[in-house]
Amino acid sequence: MQYGICPLSIVPLRAEPKNTSEQTSQLLYGEFLTVVDARKSWSKIKNESDGYEGWINNKHFLLIEKTTFEKLQNTSKVYSSELVDFIWKGDEILFPTPIGSQVSSAQTLGHRFEGKQLENPKSKDNLVNTALHYLNSPYMWGGKSPFGIDCSGFVQCVYQLHGVQLPRDAYLQAEHGETLGFIDESEAGDLAFFDDEEGKITHVGIIMSDYHIIHAFGQVRIDRLDQTGIFNNAQNKHTHKLRVIKKIEFETIALTPLVRRSSF
Repeated sequence: MQYGICPLSIVPLRAEPKNTSEQTSQLLYGEFLTVVDARKSWSKIKNESDGYEGWINNKHFLLIEKTTFEKLQNTSKVYSSELVDFIWKGDEILFPTPIGSQVSSAQTLGHRFEGKQLENPKSKDNLVNTALHYLNSPYMWGGKSPFGIDCSGFVQCVYQLHGVQLPRDAYLQAEHGETLGFIDESEAGDLAFFDDEEGKITHVGIIMSDYHIIHAFGQVRIDRLDQTGIFNNAQNKHTHKLRVIKKIEFETIALTPLVRRSSF
């Protein structure tokens, strides 16, 4: 078994071992991984943060010893909280890292982080304020950063910054938490899930106060939420049909390896 760590700002995780393949997710700085299948130029890996599997170019990660990997597993994760911050590589070279970068891995990589971390990471109170950091970020399939993000990646990243690890895909996120019958029962930070004509959950967003929702649709945006679904102010119509509302408890969620995506 081989182990690795991401030393770069943002790295694509692909469905197949080639640069032209679909991006299904991303690795952010400091995330560490298990190598499932090693080849000459590509490796199939499992992201230890969410159990998600995919192909990564071998130039985009560094191999680490098992003892280092186990140490990272047993170390409390710390994430950068600024929209964009910087990692020092040596005394003179620095490079940008997006919000949510796992800066607790910097020492392992021989780097230095001097930026801000999210305060009170276990509190749900500031979850919507954290979500607002991503406002107007462009939609990108498989994205996990303010430079491009999808709906489930947005929700996963925001919750992760508050110490709760959710699965990568919307339909799996919907399997967790307490089901609420009405929007009136929800509070800011709860999740709303939406399905397609076949009844498959394909979208998710974070509920705000006063019947609004922040979600990634074209860009991270704020729209109205009612019992029918999301009412898009710009299009003057409902764009998503409400399926279920979930209250996610701040607890550890067991994750299993996944390799395909199904959220929009």
